[in-house]
Amino acid sequence: MAAGMKSLVNGVWTDNGNVARDEQGRFLRPATPFHNWITPDGAPGPTGIGGFTPERGRYLLYVSLACPWAHRTLIYRAIKSLAPFIDVAVTHWALGEDGWTFAPGEGVTPDPLFGARFLRDVYVAVKPDVTGRVTVPLLIDKKTRTAVSNESAEIIRMMNSAFDAAGATPGDYYPEALRPEIDALNKRVYDTVNNGVYKAGFAGTQLAYDEAVAARFATLDALEERLATRRFLVGDAPTEADWRLLPTLLRFDAVYVGLFKCNVRRIADYPKLSAYLKTLARWPGVAATVDFGHIKRHYYGLRFINPLGIVPAGPRSIDDILG
Repeated sequence: MAAGMKSLVNGVWTDNGNVARDEQGRFLRPATPFHNWITPDGAPGPTGIGGFTPERGRYLLYVSLACPWAHRTLIYRAIKSLAPFIDVAVTHWALGEDGWTFAPGEGVTPDPLFGARFLRDVYVAVKPDVTGRVTVPLLIDKKTRTAVSNESAEIIRMMNSAFDAAGATPGDYYPEALRPEIDALNKRVYDTVNNGVYKAGFAGTQLAYDEAVAARFATLDALEERLATRRFLVGDAPTEADWRLLPTLLRFDAVYVGLFKCNVRRIADYPKLSAYLKTLARWPGVAATVDFGHIKRHYYGLRFINPLGIVPAGPRSIDDILG
């Protein structure tokens, strides 16, 4: 999730204008700067960069409990039982001119590695000349004090398999036989749902908004139809496709329907998607990764889309979703 309208340019916190959009007002998500990889033996990963091995206590994951991209990494940390390998530092829910911070607050974890006040200081500590948005999640190697990755899609792939021989809970959520189907579904869901809600919420023109909303609900309708004949999106057990979708579904009715104007239908209006959401949220360890206090205070605290900052009453917790 992008840190406001500022970014680091050669290590300097710089105001670089408004939310990035194309000429038609469509929201553009910036690229991430760190793409190293943890592998079982430290060999190069899919990005061609390796050198990181699955040692206990070696890694630190910086997250916001509000951010859906960070949430998917917390889900994997839970379902793969990676707490012995990966510690967690939690930022404050507010996202303003200083980006993500470690200001005191309920559930916030002071930075245990650098003692940083701002997440941007962590980025500079691991790469003094870094250029890019200051985003979560950020996975750090405490041993060498270097960044592994701040790309959530890559981090969950590492979590899926790199730690298996070192003691992670068994479970392959990206099985080789299903990869083409998972990849195709991920591509559509990312474009129209995961990122699609931001395309609507941050649209700069009616055209851009209308396009985003139409594409999103076409995909949700297709997912509802898909789940009419199966319990999970691909195969007979949860896969990466399910865990990437879940954080967006959890936030949809609470945030995106109203605040991001995604109000054609709620997830509650989709019987199959609603049941599916509850199945995934009840998976061992997953419910504990959901914090609606952080989620609501973050999104409704974005004053450029909610000027008064009033936070709605519900849902109070994951229990309100699960019933």
